[in-house]
Amino acid sequence: MSDLYDGTENRKFGRVYKKETPDILEAFVAFDNAVFAEEGRAIPLKFRELMALSVAFTTQCSFCIDAHTKGAIKAGANDAEIAEAAWVAAALRAGGAFTHGRMALQISDSVNHEH
Repeated sequence: MSDLYDGTENRKFGRVYKKETPDILEAFVAFDNAVFAEEGRAIPLKFRELMALSVAFTTQCSFCIDAHTKGAIKAGANDAEIAEAAWVAAALRAGGAFTHGRMALQISDSVNHEH
C-alpha cells in the first residue's frame, strides 16, 4: 500500500484525469490557482497556506501536507507557525470527538428514557 503514496509513481495516473475529464481538471486547476493566488485576496497567502495546512493535517492528506508546507514556507511561514497550524488541527479534531461524544450521550439518554 505504501506505493500508493509514492508521488513519482502516483503522478503518472494524473494523465487519466487529463485524458478522461480534461474540462473538470482545467476547472479545478483554475479554481485552485484562484484560491492560492499571491495577490488579490483578502487573506494574505501565508495565512491561506497555513489554513490549508491545518485542513491537510485534519484530512491527513500527505500530498496536501507536502504541497502546503512548501507553499507556506515560500509565503514566509516559519516553524512556529507551522507547529501552531498543527495544534489548531489537533484542537478541532479533539473538539469534534468531544461534541460527538455529547451527541452519543444525548442518544443514550433518549434510548434510556424509552424503556
